[in-house]
Amino acid sequence: MKSISIISIPVTDQEASKQFYLKLGFNLLVEAPFDKGQKWVQLAFPGQEAVSITLVTWFDNMPAGCINGFVINTDNLDNDINELTAKGITVGKVDHTPWGRFAAVTDPDGNRLSLHQA
Repeated sequence: MKSISIISIPVTDQEASKQFYLKLGFNLLVEAPFDKGQKWVQLAFPGQEAVSITLVTWFDNMPAGCINGFVINTDNLDNDINELTAKGITVGKVDHTPWGRFAAVTDPDGNRLSLHQA
């Protein structure tokens, strides 16, 4: 084993979720139909395509909204909070911990993402 390539994010509405993640700063890598009328939607941060997310609707054991603790690193948490707020994305309060500052963002299905500045 050598790296993580794709992380599945369970959603109910791929289009609404795709728009949210695009606002968050992700780029669309792939959007294509596949098996039995399903759609593959894969996104990654610019220049970070080696690790991406896919918006999934087909895993019974991963209900939409079950993700918690998905951590996104940032160099400037305050700047990111201001930019996301200006885009209409609600950002939770900043938590100060010994290992950095965190602020939560929740996608349309309730998946919780943590912005982190060391």
